[in-house]
Amino acid sequence: MHAAPHSRRTFLRSMVAAGLASGAGSLRMEAETPAKSRVVYAEDPLLHGGDADGHIESKPMIALLDQAMQHLFPAADPVQPWARIVRPGQHVALKVNALGGRGLSTHPALVDAVCTRLQGAGIAAHQIVVFDRDTQELARAGFRIATDGSGVQCYGTDRVGFTDDLFSYGSVGSRLTRILTERCDVLINLPVLKDHDGAGVSLALKNMYGVIHNPNKYHPNGCDPYIADVNMLPEIRARLRLHICDALTACYEGGPAFKPEFTWRPNALIVSQDPVALDTVGWQAIERKRAEKGLKTLEAEQRPPRSLATAADADHRLGKHDPRFFDLVRTVAHG
Repeated sequence: MHAAPHSRRTFLRSMVAAGLASGAGSLRMEAETPAKSRVVYAEDPLLHGGDADGHIESKPMIALLDQAMQHLFPAADPVQPWARIVRPGQHVALKVNALGGRGLSTHPALVDAVCTRLQGAGIAAHQIVVFDRDTQELARAGFRIATDGSGVQCYGTDRVGFTDDLFSYGSVGSRLTRILTERCDVLINLPVLKDHDGAGVSLALKNMYGVIHNPNKYHPNGCDPYIADVNMLPEIRARLRLHICDALTACYEGGPAFKPEFTWRPNALIVSQDPVALDTVGWQAIERKRAEKGLKTLEAEQRPPRSLATAADADHRLGKHDPRFFDLVRTVAHG
């Protein structure tokens, strides 16, 4: 199977500059390009509906996804934005994050909504695979495991293994999940909005640690420059088209594991084709919540997400970290 050509450089304008004042530190000079990135922060305060167990109904979930995607790619038809991401007949992999169990993982309701829209855009259900590293972790997070080839598939890399070849860029050398290299043309990234005890935050960029065989090797120095280098691997870049950060339930301290005392429900999605800009917006959402709870900034705790500046620098050019170079669009349902 040949990967479809990769294009992630449709960009627009910036989030409020004051949002980066807390804990931003000095920013590394970014590669200058004329285009600006767009990040959409779409929220629905009533999404959980007061449900203590976190259950989310499919109708409001798909409505929130449509709202986010139609602001990212302006369109009247909710299926039309997906035609910018996929072509009929392609094989699509959805990289979720299942580490936090049912409490702090990508919500199956969100994944179901994405699958619905992909099928509307001409992707057959059996051409979609939902994956993470481990099948049992997916099951614990509430996903229905499916490997029979009919309908949407869902399983971990443990079922298919990693490549024999080692792929390298900069400071990293890793084997890649065969789901990426052999079973998909298009990769869609569905991380979770959460704090990370080493990297500062674990969002779109760090979620790619879940496609390599040796992520534990790349945690020194706050995962910098390793996060950026992993995302530079051509096999990832050629397939990765879209990032949909699950901020329905999020973590502001004690991550990446689920600690219920440090979670809150933003009831939001953060969507972009620029993972650096998305992660910058997510970082600031976490900082605002930390300030509200009386906690120190991540920089004051000696764990700022320094990998974001690296990912934006002239050696990587993975996206925009400086808020002058990306546009944050906020939209609220039921508001």
